[in-house]
Amino acid sequence: MSLGRLFVLTAYAASLLLSVSTTARAQSQQRILRIVAPWEITGLDPVRSGYIFTRLQIAETLTGADDGGLPQPQLAGSWTSSDNRLAWRFVLRPNARFHDGSPVTADAVAKALQRAWTAAGGVLVNSPVAAIEVDGKDVIIRTTKPFVSLTAFLAHSSTMVLAPSAYEGETVKTIVGSGPYRAVDVQPPLRVEAARFDQWDGPAPRIERVTYLAVGRGETRTAMAESGQAELVVNLPPESVDRLRRNSRIEVQVLAIPRTRTIKVNAGGPFFSDSRVRQALSLGIDRNGIATALLRNPGAAATQIFPPTLAEWHVPGLAPLAYDPTRAKALLAEAGWRPGPGGVLVKDGRSFSITLRTFSDRPEQPVMATAMQEQLRGLGIEMKVAIVNSGEIPAGHQDGTLDLALMARNFSLVPDPIGTLLQDFGPKGGDWGAMGWSNAELIAALDGLGGVTDPRERASLRARVATILQSELPVIPVAWYDHGVAANKRIRGVTTDPLELSYRISAMSWAD
Repeated sequence: MSLGRLFVLTAYAASLLLSVSTTARAQSQQRILRIVAPWEITGLDPVRSGYIFTRLQIAETLTGADDGGLPQPQLAGSWTSSDNRLAWRFVLRPNARFHDGSPVTADAVAKALQRAWTAAGGVLVNSPVAAIEVDGKDVIIRTTKPFVSLTAFLAHSSTMVLAPSAYEGETVKTIVGSGPYRAVDVQPPLRVEAARFDQWDGPAPRIERVTYLAVGRGETRTAMAESGQAELVVNLPPESVDRLRRNSRIEVQVLAIPRTRTIKVNAGGPFFSDSRVRQALSLGIDRNGIATALLRNPGAAATQIFPPTLAEWHVPGLAPLAYDPTRAKALLAEAGWRPGPGGVLVKDGRSFSITLRTFSDRPEQPVMATAMQEQLRGLGIEMKVAIVNSGEIPAGHQDGTLDLALMARNFSLVPDPIGTLLQDFGPKGGDWGAMGWSNAELIAALDGLGGVTDPRERASLRARVATILQSELPVIPVAWYDHGVAANKRIRGVTTDPLELSYRISAMSWAD
């Protein structure tokens, strides 16, 4: 992030926080539920920031998912598939309406999904969808082959359905959804205001008004929870959890979720094209030390990419990732790296000097990066740490300038992890996944999972995927994820969605 952009955003955030502080009593009297999270609104297009609007229940997807990832009705009240499993019929809720008052029609849903299907960065691009059609009041989706994960793909925020009035040509100009809350004011990159939608065809929410504020600094979010400037604070820094638990006015929920902190590796570049070097990098990271000292949870040290919360994908018998700097040095020597001036490794006249990009939206990441910087120095690897805007990671993937990136990857934003895996490990890799690396056997296993229904065959394919990723390390797992939420006891009915699809505001109420 440039210093100019940082100054502008900091000044804007400060002005919003000052406004929040000076009007806290008035907002309380108006019964506004204030939500604070680290994620900025980077645009109105569903592919860019759709998750903001689906989590706030402003926009809906065709299907949803329960806590275990099983499909649930959303805009589609029901669905069926043909005997050959190549055609799916979705029956819409009959009384659903968009926030502009117009009915949710099959034509509007199909056009939104057709747009999502062709959108770069959306999940439907990686699906075998052949056609999206309208049949009377129903939506028909045809596939080129059986694809059992289609309902999971349709729960992803990039497929959220907006009213025709939301578009100007193909560009989203305003957010007009169909959820229990309607957007009143959207101020990218930091703020959304929403109000209860009185024509919602479900049970009327008891919370009438909601504001969302993006606050990147974890300590600021913690202070807002403590001072009562926000009723719901999402993504707590690990070091703040115990402190907030001692506050009698706050309830803290911490839930292990299907997210893993990983290092994205440029496997096509001069440093990490050799798998031995990627393995050495992994062996040089003290995961247990990081998890214990920085994340306050020794059990968060990742032994493989899929955490135990993904029970079907986690492979208990897989040889765990370990910390072994001696073995790491030996692998680097095998790959031709020798000690050079100042102890930094050299090969073919090139010093092993790299840059790791990370971002402070997840406050533990810069601290983790600094710890890894010191650990890798002991191997002869000079790693600089750059704290950037999160968008600079996919940008570095696209222009080839990225060496490493520390990030947190969610395997359940598509409730079936295959959705994320196809995005990350397809033939061309992915902005948040593989870079300069592809594996035909892994792609075939992912492709097979799309159509296989036999439980034993599916388990075998999932284990093969995990084994290949463990061996090749196109991304390097570091730590599994605990998701912390602080809720002021002024509100009731707060539950944490392990899939991070929704804040579940419509189920909340005021305590008094």
